[in-house]
Amino acid sequence: MIARCACGSVEYEATDRPILGVACYCDDCQEGARRIEALPGAPPVRDPDGGVSYILFRKDRISCTKGGGLLQSEKLKPKTDTNRVVATCCNSAMAMTFDDSKHWVPVYRGRLQGAAPPVDMRICTRFAPDAAAIPRDVPTYPGFSFRFIWKLLGARLAMALGR
Repeated sequence: MIARCACGSVEYEATDRPILGVACYCDDCQEGARRIEALPGAPPVRDPDGGVSYILFRKDRISCTKGGGLLQSEKLKPKTDTNRVVATCCNSAMAMTFDDSKHWVPVYRGRLQGAAPPVDMRICTRFAPDAAAIPRDVPTYPGFSFRFIWKLLGARLAMALGR
């Protein structure tokens, strides 16, 4: 699977299937998206309902294969571990990385080329700008669901076992 910035100068490649597809409505994801969308010429980051859709990959199965020097990390707060990675060539939101030991990389779903994997769930919906606008096509949770945590733990275990 390839994720590409709007102008094609930056690419990420994932070598295996994703862990999960999520749309997140938390305050930080909404604020991060607003900040990136405010950059000159930036393509949209938020979904029409205000959520931000990601496809989560194991950290050991995704890498930047082109244009790494064009990537810049943006933090919402100086002391946060979360980095929103932007391709400076065209201000495309590409992925999130973490300064701590998280074992996954959320890639902005809109950057994936071809038919992107579906969103499997919507999380942190209690922060949605308009709860009535949230589609009910997949399970929806007001916070982080047990299923979300279970999928991440399963991926961590698979990494530890070398699978």
